[in-house]
Amino acid sequence: MLLLLVVDAVLLATVELFYLPLRLDGVVLPQVGDAPFPLSVLVAVVTTPLLVLAGERVGSRRLGMVPLLVWLVTLLVLGVQGPGGDTVLLVDWRALLLLAGGALPAAVVLGGSLARTAASGAGGPVTART
Repeated sequence: MLLLLVVDAVLLATVELFYLPLRLDGVVLPQVGDAPFPLSVLVAVVTTPLLVLAGERVGSRRLGMVPLLVWLVTLLVLGVQGPGGDTVLLVDWRALLLLAGGALPAAVVLGGSLARTAASGAGGPVTART
């Protein structure tokens, strides 16, 4: 099952990266003044936390980080050294939005999961000491 999640993370990162340059230019999306429309960021915001949740349900909660790390590595490797050595990752705000939109929600879900593990292992809630 974890292998399936890893393959899913690679495929999602690839699709999100290649659809990142979509524009509202009338070719694929409707014509609305040729504005950039990073639809793949919305897909990343929804799917990467789901990958982390599915990864932690496979076995231990630490396995939730495997799909997230695979997604990040795929996005960076394919974006910088794309097919044929081309740079696929755009050098503008959409690339940063894709990285943040995919990694941050998944990291929040992973952190919550690991905090629950730490709290249950310690026998109670985690409290800060001052």
